[in-house]
Amino acid sequence: MTLSRRGVLGLAGAIGSAGALGAGGTRPAAGTSAGAAGAAGGTGGTGGATAAGGRVRTGFERLAADGYAVLAGQKVGVVTNPTGITADARHLVDVLHADERVDLVAVFGPEHGFRGTAQAGDSEGASRDPATGLPVYDTYDKSGQKLADVFETAGIDTVVFDIQDVGARFYTYIWTLYDCMRAAALAGKAVVVLDRPNPVGGRRAAGPVLERPYASFVGREPIALAHGMTAAELARLFNGEFLTDRPVELRTVAMSGWRREAFFGETGLPWVPPSPNMPTPDTALAYAGTCLFEGTNLSEGRGTTTPFEVIGAEGIDRRWAEAANGLGLAGVWFREAYFTPTFSKHVGKVCGGVRLLVHDREAFDPVRAGIGLLITARRVWSGFGWRADHWIDRLTGSDRVRTLVDAGADVDEVVGDWAAGLARFGAVREEYLLYP
Repeated sequence: MTLSRRGVLGLAGAIGSAGALGAGGTRPAAGTSAGAAGAAGGTGGTGGATAAGGRVRTGFERLAADGYAVLAGQKVGVVTNPTGITADARHLVDVLHADERVDLVAVFGPEHGFRGTAQAGDSEGASRDPATGLPVYDTYDKSGQKLADVFETAGIDTVVFDIQDVGARFYTYIWTLYDCMRAAALAGKAVVVLDRPNPVGGRRAAGPVLERPYASFVGREPIALAHGMTAAELARLFNGEFLTDRPVELRTVAMSGWRREAFFGETGLPWVPPSPNMPTPDTALAYAGTCLFEGTNLSEGRGTTTPFEVIGAEGIDRRWAEAANGLGLAGVWFREAYFTPTFSKHVGKVCGGVRLLVHDREAFDPVRAGIGLLITARRVWSGFGWRADHWIDRLTGSDRVRTLVDAGADVDEVVGDWAAGLARFGAVREEYLLYP
């Protein structure tokens, strides 16, 4: 692989002890949602008290604890993949199918598929789940009325979304959520989003904000490259800011025990790779910066055991690591590295490059690091080049990063170029956050 109610989203209140939040018709004043949700359900706006034993409880767990009340009397379809699991590693489709309180009638697979076997830019197609007998519909590369027709064909009343995101704008699951919300509104269906942690934390947003002429499936709407939000928070933002022409009937089921400064290893939850090239939380930590190399002729480490943590190409030597370390970027060291990809770019060829070693996660800014690596790669390797289709512009959200790097700008100049847009996004983002 690799914003939603009329006016802007308001918090209608918490529903039941599961902390399901309804979509209101207007934007709440800053801070309103936290107070309302905290009083009603304890987690919607404040994130709730720390979960028992210090473990985060996902939206699905809280939905189940409430007896699936928000799904009562509805025919349900679930958008999910291998990450949609319980704390003891059972898949939610299996759990819901076995529970007579839920009328689960369909499963919808995103990019990489319901079972997660497809590579980037592909899906598993339609099938029937052998474990449950449920029909599995393919949502990849479908949006608008085409996706609304899939929901109609499936015979559902409510779309439930539960997929682990990784916090980067160009990771497409959040745009699957966006497309499902728009399609559900067209089809007259409701959407319920079951929240999961942002594995790289949610303290702040970082990176450039997308400009609409550069919109694609790796960025439908103007949000920051590293958005610093959870799926439920993004759903609220989508409904309040970007789907105002036809907002969807939206409910979000918040987590308990998650705080914005927490990285995935602090949640107590099992990690399941959300896509074939996202094997660990460490991969996710680097991804928002190193995925930018998809827009170049360098390998971003696909076809190795450490994708997005090693970057390189034939002909690069130790000088790149030396130049990158010379930038003095906070929280990260760069080690000279060599690798041979088994697929994707430079398959079967020995590549030289760098390995990222993040030694201070809180200080590390992956987008700034990614820019630093682009600048230094261009300086030390004469073979450096952008993809001919200028894919880097889709990834960064405009042509500004590419043109600035080509003009010889340094890291501070490139990062400073997006500061005003990031500040504007940050102010809007604050109104949709659910956790402290």
